Amino acid sequence: MSILCDIGVIGLSVMGRGLARNIADHGFQVAGFNRNPDVTRAVMEEEPNANLHPVFSLTELMASLKKPRRVLLMIKAGDPVDQMLDQLIPLMESGDMVLDGGNSFFADTRRRAERLSAHGLHYFGVGVSGGETGARFGPAIMPGGNREGYAQIAPILEAIAAKTEDGAPCCAYMGPDGAGHFVKMVHNGIEYADMQLIAESYLVLKTVGGFENHEIADLFAQWNTGELRSYLIGITADVLREADDLAEGDLVDHIEDAAGQKGTGRWTSIEALHQGIDLSMITGAVGARILSGDPVRTQADLGTPVVQLAQDRAAFAETVREGLYIGKLIAYAQGFAMLRDASARYEWSLDLGSIASVFRAGCIIQAALLGDIMAAFARNPDLSNLLLDDAFAARVRKGHPSLRRTAAQGICNGVPMPVMTSAVSYLDGLRGAPVGANLIQAQRDCFGAHTYRRTDREGVFHHEWGQSHER
Repeated sequence: MSILCDIGVIGLSVMGRGLARNIADHGFQVAGFNRNPDVTRAVMEEEPNANLHPVFSLTELMASLKKPRRVLLMIKAGDPVDQMLDQLIPLMESGDMVLDGGNSFFADTRRRAERLSAHGLHYFGVGVSGGETGARFGPAIMPGGNREGYAQIAPILEAIAAKTEDGAPCCAYMGPDGAGHFVKMVHNGIEYADMQLIAESYLVLKTVGGFENHEIADLFAQWNTGELRSYLIGITADVLREADDLAEGDLVDHIEDAAGQKGTGRWTSIEALHQGIDLSMITGAVGARILSGDPVRTQADLGTPVVQLAQDRAAFAETVREGLYIGKLIAYAQGFAMLRDASARYEWSLDLGSIASVFRAGCIIQAALLGDIMAAFARNPDLSNLLLDDAFAARVRKGHPSLRRTAAQGICNGVPMPVMTSAVSYLDGLRGAPVGANLIQAQRDCFGAHTYRRTDREGVFHHEWGQSHER
């Protein structure tokens, strides 16, 4: 190859080829490599681009790149990444950099960053959201790694990222080592909760409101013009209108009622438990997906409540709309509270307002709400929870009855509402309603001398409980 390339892309499956073509479209010279040479050839033939060049070995890839060399990994997360690093490290020189654009677990990214640093190399965990279309035409990008090294990759990443309505790139430096992949993990967790909220709203509209698919589609399309405007609300309206190409009726009615997952939502939930952060809505959404695929679910005869249809369908739809918005706001509040905690825990100095800005276009959770979140962090960069912002608190005070009514109507009519009910419980716990923890602490002290604090005096206490209880 006579020309030296700006970046090499390893892995030319759907996401990898989309990003490679996106980078090439923006005037950068790209070397593309796949372990299967037939895939490499096919990519070059399917959509020829003068800026995209095939290479057929890692040695050839390294020789094709400008120094310091930049390599973007778009391969399966986990062991394949470590195996690829084993091959790349001996071929690289001090100052070269590896970008991992897959959904790697952030702790693995931290470990790999330390490993490559020992060789004088930079390692970046780059969160990429937006699916196939985003990769090809503009994703949201969340890079984390060495700040000085970021200057070497920023021109490429910011050029290919989605742009907001004001032209800002949906890409910003997140922080050191695993910060980028952590932010992407939480993004995916919020996505789980958001999708489940929408699903619960759809079910309650159908079951209690008596709405048909096309009517619900019309509602979602209308909602997408107001405060609920978002990518997920928009595609939901489209999905509900889609005719089946293999049978009569709507396609959604012929899709098995079982949802898959790739694990990032589960990671978010598990990490929240490690951090001691209440991420009940995301955890509820993960649980709902697990339960949806449990074969026992279709075998149990446990009684079915009699459905009481809403008398005023228009009023009921408005209640669901507002309840969905409040639930969505609480989901974002939980996710950003987790980011706040991780920022301090791992010394990342995350800019939460900047993160909200990156989410505004190109990604799955892009929503009008993110502009309000940016404004909240602009008013108070140290805001510990979004629901403590005056504007959001006022909106919750106005809308929480709708959230409660929507969740209650679903429960009373046999609609599973794991995420909306979690939102209500979180809201009540956050506002200081009794949660029964005093009784739990009394029990802990009774059977295990775990001590307790009192409401009327300072200090830590242990009580010699009566002996009338059974051990």
